[in-house]
Amino acid sequence: MRVLVVYAHPLADSLNGTLHGTILEALREAGHEADDLDLYADGFDPVLTAEERLGYFDTEANRARFRDYAERIEAARGLVFCFPTWCLGPPAILKGFFDRVMAPGIAFRMKDDGALGPNLEHVGRVASVVTYGRRRMDFLWFGDPSRRMMTRYMSWFVAPGARISYLGLYGLQKRQAPSVTKFIGKVRREMTRF
Repeated sequence: MRVLVVYAHPLADSLNGTLHGTILEALREAGHEADDLDLYADGFDPVLTAEERLGYFDTEANRARFRDYAERIEAARGLVFCFPTWCLGPPAILKGFFDRVMAPGIAFRMKDDGALGPNLEHVGRVASVVTYGRRRMDFLWFGDPSRRMMTRYMSWFVAPGARISYLGLYGLQKRQAPSVTKFIGKVRREMTRF
């Protein structure tokens, strides 16, 4: 299966960098074709311009602007997102990727009656690997925006009944090495079963 891995962390030698490497390695070992999209290394600009917002529903312009990303998303049968949670949500670069790239004509379409419909019905599997500085209870009070975005919001774009999994490592500032190692193993197992 072709899997697009979207990675959003500026430091390759971080825990997220280790998780990113683990994801790619495990997918490839399992026989998948892993397409690595490192948003920072790619120099992705997350800023939605006034011109883009005014033409947000111009599907041809969206596709032309992000042809490479659109083609990579369309070629994928699975999506994996790897990122930290900062200020209660994903890093700005990943949020900008959703704002600018996961747009009409790429991630969803407008139906004749004005309703939105998924445009990624070829994607049957989505996984997210996310780190958090605080405990899960702290994020529950805020509704855990990262978890909601990657489980509920993503389900709008992909095939009905697509398998969506979420692997969150909470309370990172208090974690000990054994629990981090255990989480890395959990990520590896999830990717080998992808």
